[in-house]
Amino acid sequence: MSFVHDYSKTAPARSDVDSLAGATVLEFGNSWCGHCRRAEPFIRDAFKGHEGVRHIRIADASMSRLGRTFGVKLWPTLVFLKDGVEVARLVRPTDPAAVARAFAGIDSV
Repeated sequence: MSFVHDYSKTAPARSDVDSLAGATVLEFGNSWCGHCRRAEPFIRDAFKGHEGVRHIRIADASMSRLGRTFGVKLWPTLVFLKDGVEVARLVRPTDPAAVARAFAGIDSV
């Protein structure tokens, strides 16, 4: 798997996310969000070394059930999961090194 370019308008159920095996990054944001566009290049670059990490990119909105269950308030929010359990979270990341550290916590390359 690798970086997903488009935001999905449909989100999986929380129970499905909680039962995911392996490493996953949930990314909540939107294509028109300036913060999301600024963070995209280094998020995309971080995936280059972690091809085994599942990327679920969700077009979040105020009525998005999955985003609310994760307490998402600002975009982009990246939730790093290992076997369905949150191990790291980045909100509006501006530091590529922080993204790399979070990836290292979920993916054994």
